[in-house]
Amino acid sequence: MAFPPIMTATIQSAVLAATSNILAQCLTSYQFETPLMIDWVPVFHFVLYSFLNVPPNFLWQEFLESAFPASRLVPTSAAIASAGAGNEKELEREAKEGRLVEPKLNKRNTVIKLVLDQTVGAGLNTFLFSLFIHSIQAAMARPLGSPLANPDQSLRYLVSRDAVDYGKVDWAAVVASSKGEFWSIVQAGWRLWPFVSLVNFTLVKTIEGRNLVGSLAGVVWGIYMSLVAAR
Repeated sequence: MAFPPIMTATIQSAVLAATSNILAQCLTSYQFETPLMIDWVPVFHFVLYSFLNVPPNFLWQEFLESAFPASRLVPTSAAIASAGAGNEKELEREAKEGRLVEPKLNKRNTVIKLVLDQTVGAGLNTFLFSLFIHSIQAAMARPLGSPLANPDQSLRYLVSRDAVDYGKVDWAAVVASSKGEFWSIVQAGWRLWPFVSLVNFTLVKTIEGRNLVGSLAGVVWGIYMSLVAAR
């Protein structure tokens, strides 16, 4: 049985989020010439965020498409020619073959969706990501004197009973950090996401397809955000 599109999109994004974080750790290891030891805790952070973040974003894209459809139906050139010539038989044949109208990109709606996605959508996503990542890092802070010796150690910590404790979170500090980095992250995102959104809104017809394109671009973005989160 096939998964619902929203679930498929969420699983795809979670897998790609894990991939981007692992790649970021590989890049950091190479950059600083240190042995590569995968820390599964930040991988878990990014996977969990995908499961929380993708469904509402999927619904957001559905809303944008329903409110501002990507295309409108216009007469085909063949139908216009037949109508101009008064050829009723040809018009009937084109109607039977489904060649009377064709979709045409609605440029106005595309611009509206692009602006909304890169302002309202980008702003909310950026702030919520920062709140999530700073709070879960504080809630899963490993005790001092417990350095990462191998990947198994991070896995053992991840499944331990005391791995997550939101009682340790200083929410005022989390909000302050999220506000402090907000514009720098949004501006960095504007170097990538407007182009991804433009491709999605003009060339990709389905919400599932758009989410896949976004997730693939998100591998690059996820590497950047993983490096930001690891500071």
